[in-house]
Amino acid sequence: METLRTHDDLDVAVYANGPEDAAVTVLLAHCWTSDAEDWRYQLRDLAQVLPGRVRTIAWDHRGHGASQAVPRRDCTVGNLARDMADIIDTFAPTGPLVLAGHSIGGMTIMALAEQRPDLFSERVQGVLLTSTSAGDMGSVDLGLPEIGDNVRNQIPRLLALRAKTLSKRVRRRTPIIERQIMSRLVFGQPQRVRDVALAVDGLVNSPGDSVAGFYEDIVLHHERTDALKHLSGIPTTVLVGAADRLTPVRMARHIVDHVDSASLYVAPDAGHMLPLERDAMVSDALLGLVRPLAG
Repeated sequence: METLRTHDDLDVAVYANGPEDAAVTVLLAHCWTSDAEDWRYQLRDLAQVLPGRVRTIAWDHRGHGASQAVPRRDCTVGNLARDMADIIDTFAPTGPLVLAGHSIGGMTIMALAEQRPDLFSERVQGVLLTSTSAGDMGSVDLGLPEIGDNVRNQIPRLLALRAKTLSKRVRRRTPIIERQIMSRLVFGQPQRVRDVALAVDGLVNSPGDSVAGFYEDIVLHHERTDALKHLSGIPTTVLVGAADRLTPVRMARHIVDHVDSASLYVAPDAGHMLPLERDAMVSDALLGLVRPLAG
């Protein structure tokens, strides 16, 4: 693990593997309330299928995993994009790039395109967007339209309250609410116990400010359809689970409608955690973008 100092003096944990002079660098941005382990299967598969030919860079977003906790006001997708730009400039300053983003990680890539269009016109050679959205997150009803906005918004507030009032040790020992949310609302079918446990652990490790702050930002401020124009002409693969309650299929179709070089694949019965739920599918999609560049 290495540490990046961000533009606003935060420490972000970065995990870089593979030769610095590799033919292509793959950057993997994880989802909300998770960490770099979100991509554990894809990192494994890239290393096994293309040993020594690819450099991979994953990291724990600010306020997640081993990275430094941040105040609620600094939990924004815009800041995640600035962090990603700093990571690219520090750990992959030259050469072709393939960018992969899951959920808020995909939103981060869109914000990066908004902030640094030069990267997309000069260096980005492939993009994988998994279970994500370009905006309209306030319309998400979690597949439960009858509960209403007020009740739905209480879910992240409840999780944030638990994070602030209960220790990680207590929540790890009895993660009843966290497990119910993951298994009933986030994952589709079938579910592997180890994958649900990994997602629960990421949620338990997320500070309350991160849970509430990023939720508020994506619901109130994430609208980046216009940024998708910077992806046009770049091979782009969009993946979504047919049973995704957080970023449903219509949001994936919206992305594809605005990127002329995008292809859409829908995973039957899958939920929001595709890198874990459908690891082979996600790895194959990522390898499809990376192989032509790796030689």
